[in-house]
Amino acid sequence: MPLVYAGEVSAERPDNEAHERARKIRPEFARGSLVRVAGGRNQAEAELIQNLLIEEGVPSVLRRSAGFDVPEFLSAGPRDVMVPESGAEAAHGVLLQADMAPTAAPPPVPGQAQRHAIRLLLAILGGGLVTALLTWAAIQLGGA
Repeated sequence: MPLVYAGEVSAERPDNEAHERARKIRPEFARGSLVRVAGGRNQAEAELIQNLLIEEGVPSVLRRSAGFDVPEFLSAGPRDVMVPESGAEAAHGVLLQADMAPTAAPPPVPGQAQRHAIRLLLAILGGGLVTALLTWAAIQLGGA
């Protein structure tokens, strides 16, 4: 007696593309509310990120980024890639491997904000002093 069924089994072959994608999803990554893990500059880039995630079993959805809604350009504009909370850590790992993880701003240099504020204050005071001197000179020349 054979150990495997020799006939055609429909459970092994997906019916359509949506069914094939659903079979790739790992249930442990499909729990929780949606969180943003990445963003694409347009729909094509966001779909590329989405395909990388589904290959690792992480389900995702695309959302138009806030503040950009132009109906005439349906595929243009930034998109957010959203995954369930349980799959967020795995998604970050996939994006790091693909070198597509969102980059954080570099940490601030200690004292840089204070130096910037002092330079701005000196520039304002210097501009006020130059304005006062020019006004005084104009009054002196006009009154003579």
